[in-house]
Amino acid sequence: MRAIVVDDEPLARRGIAQLIVDHPDVTIIAECANGVEAVSCVETLSPDIIFLDVQMPEMDGFEVVRQIGFEHMPSIVFVTAFDEFAVDAFEAAAVDYLMKPVGPLRFTAAMQRVRARRTESAALTQLAELQALMKHVRPAAATTAPLLVNTIRGVARIDANEIDWIGADDYYAVIHVGEKRYLLRESLTSLEARLPQHMFVRVHRSAIVNCGSVRELRRECVIMRDGSRILTSRRRRTSVTDALGAGWLAKPGSPRGRA
Repeated sequence: MRAIVVDDEPLARRGIAQLIVDHPDVTIIAECANGVEAVSCVETLSPDIIFLDVQMPEMDGFEVVRQIGFEHMPSIVFVTAFDEFAVDAFEAAAVDYLMKPVGPLRFTAAMQRVRARRTESAALTQLAELQALMKHVRPAAATTAPLLVNTIRGVARIDANEIDWIGADDYYAVIHVGEKRYLLRESLTSLEARLPQHMFVRVHRSAIVNCGSVRELRRECVIMRDGSRILTSRRRRTSVTDALGAGWLAKPGSPRGRA
């Protein structure tokens, strides 16, 4: 089996690699230090198995799964430092996981299970299990953790209340903060789940806006305070109006919206 090891801690990656030495049917083809690298490696190398750390900055293990898609994931063994109570989510979904620090006996047990499930029917089972896991570990309410974005000068920390709006550009999200733009390799659906729901609303499949940055709402678009005109899809119009609050589009020619 061709394996990828994903962990932001070099010592943790080395530990998994040392455990794999005792399993000659497994070969490490790549090591990744973050979620972005993991997504790229899975897409380009098509591994058979991925040892995936859950807690990583910028893009955690669950976001890696969302980026790649349940149906395109190889066999997964999650690696986690969660306590015994949080691990209940993994057990409830019957997903393979390893608790840090990882011991050889527990690692061998996980590998035996992976080998036993390398069939087409098992792949369908894993798909159902992953979907069940996400329901357990991804609460409906988003966190307010800042977004970390790579720039030519280093890493920029962007708090949610700084963001005016986010647009889609191929495989990237374009984050608009005042006159600045930042590129983040993450889907809008993933970002929408991470952003505070009381502050942001999806106005179109290619745009999310900060309600506090909307200057004007029209029937087919919103006008942002930086002057940007962002289309709103017909099916999202009601949710956009609800998110912005009462009074928008209530009266033709009103200062906060026009019919």
